[in-house]
Amino acid sequence: MGKLDEVYRRSMEDPDGFWAEQAEAIDWDRKWDKVRDDSGAPHFYRWFTGGKLNTCHNCLDRHVAAGRGDQTAIIHDSPITGTKRSLTYAQMLDRTARAAGMLKAMGVGLGDRVIIYMPVIPEAAIAMLACARIGAVHSVVFGGFAANELAKRIDDSGAVAILSASCGLEPGRTIEYQPIVEKALTLSKGTVKSIAVVARDQAPWTLKEGRDVDWTQALEAATPTECVSVEATDPLYILYTSGTTGMPKGVVRDNGGHAVALKFSMKAVYDIEPGEVFWTASDVGWAVGHSYTVYGPLLHGATSLMFEGKPVGTPDAGVFWRVIEEHGVVTLFTAPTAFRAIKKEDPKGDFIGKYDISTLRALFLAGERCDPDTLHWAEDMLGVPVIDHWWQTESGWPMAANPLGIEKLPVKAGSPTRPVPGYDVRILDSRLNEMPRGEMGAICVKLPMPPSCLPTLWQADDRFISSYLVDYPGYYKTGDAGYMDEDGYIYVMGRTDDVINVAGHRLSTGAMEEILAAHPDVAECAVVGVADPLKGQLPLGLLVLKAGVDRPDAEIAAEVVKAVRDEIGAVAAFKTAIVVKRLPKTRSGKILRRSIAGLAEGQAVEPPATIDDPLILDEIKDVMAGSGVRK
Repeated sequence: MGKLDEVYRRSMEDPDGFWAEQAEAIDWDRKWDKVRDDSGAPHFYRWFTGGKLNTCHNCLDRHVAAGRGDQTAIIHDSPITGTKRSLTYAQMLDRTARAAGMLKAMGVGLGDRVIIYMPVIPEAAIAMLACARIGAVHSVVFGGFAANELAKRIDDSGAVAILSASCGLEPGRTIEYQPIVEKALTLSKGTVKSIAVVARDQAPWTLKEGRDVDWTQALEAATPTECVSVEATDPLYILYTSGTTGMPKGVVRDNGGHAVALKFSMKAVYDIEPGEVFWTASDVGWAVGHSYTVYGPLLHGATSLMFEGKPVGTPDAGVFWRVIEEHGVVTLFTAPTAFRAIKKEDPKGDFIGKYDISTLRALFLAGERCDPDTLHWAEDMLGVPVIDHWWQTESGWPMAANPLGIEKLPVKAGSPTRPVPGYDVRILDSRLNEMPRGEMGAICVKLPMPPSCLPTLWQADDRFISSYLVDYPGYYKTGDAGYMDEDGYIYVMGRTDDVINVAGHRLSTGAMEEILAAHPDVAECAVVGVADPLKGQLPLGLLVLKAGVDRPDAEIAAEVVKAVRDEIGAVAAFKTAIVVKRLPKTRSGKILRRSIAGLAEGQAVEPPATIDDPLILDEIKDVMAGSGVRK
């Protein structure tokens, strides 16, 4: 039995003892009465009930008290503005305590909700920690999100204040935030009473008397505020994720379980030591940015790198390697789509040779399925372990991973490896029977979920139950489909609605995408199921080619069609692939497959609120029309 087997078995057989042991790494104001409270079963479980603590204290105060105040806590690198700055733990503590004082002066108190609407700047992390410091509940909304979506989040949370910046920056454009915020306020129910604004040089914000304060001036005038002790089960934040009804789901994260699980994961999964530089290339508006740009690294005493830029275009496909060299990054965590973008622009890795990236020990990928071709390319180019891992906004930390800090397991391309300690993952059919190894089914987690996973949705217990717990009683429904091999490795092949039905055959679009991605001219791809009156659904492939490819599109499309027929068979009925310039994605890099399918079916597709660039849909619609795909 290996080390991971031992740790995992303990987490399954003695979860109370296991998590109590991990909780000793966190400072508590009062110890818990129960490690795992199942009094609300079968649907509601709580961790560390009766315990009291403060998350901000655990991120900042305790490190300063331990004599590590001069260590760098945050490095901010913005190739868009050409600026870099660093903040020590002592500086972060001072600014966060003052920001907490500013919030109190704005009328924010224990349990109040605060919207944070900022780009990737240190003030976003300070805003989150300041809310945690006084027991307010923050809800970060991706900077630049549309006004109507922002208004929905204001109303659902009942936010009393907004912490914003004057603008966000994209390559070649500035997104002014005030017009968006003002419109959102006119659409909302009027709960917001005050706004604090970080003024940036690239765009103005006209302060409204009696409502708005300048962040810098307010911090200077504020009285530093001490931490407020909160219940372990009190909410730390609400993070909204897309809902099928059009109303976003407010995922709740508690204080105690969140702190314990994230502290555990920093060493167990990512193998990070306090003081090392950990870079998560994510926006703070996503779960990844919450867990592994802000809270995880700071709970662990590491240095977190905040990056305001893109993997390509700011200025080129070598920016990641420049950042790693300059700041001594030991681990990079990003989405597979970032590496597909780099591979497309620099397929031979010429930029990598221009920089010394010898500090890099590992690359972690998550956010969507990592195709084997991208994984192998990254392995070959970087010469370090490339670790695909799997988790969700709802879980808040990895559900399956190759846990480098416990035991490095052999990498299997296409798999995020095995369940992380704490997660009892099963592959089920619709009758709750476990699927034989190697056979597709619904990926579920046996209840209770481990610490940090959502205890419920914000003010929506019934929706929480109906969304996640009804279809597979006794289990959390991840919404993902896949299988488990003989070694216990999980293969996440796509969302359950990405398993398409072709003439009665259930086929994985993820398996087809693997074949397309392996073509030497393809940088990235997507396969979707399109409604067909004869066969129910037919697969459609979209291809983005690598830079410098000079061959007819039809020739490449014919080759990938043949490859799918050769490897999966005629049963796949894969006959159509089209070449497009780019794929529609969310701002976190997930491909909008449902929108692609809708376009192919001739539907009027509204750009989702999370889309990175709505113009992409028009581009794809035109290509589909020209190729005869669009109905």
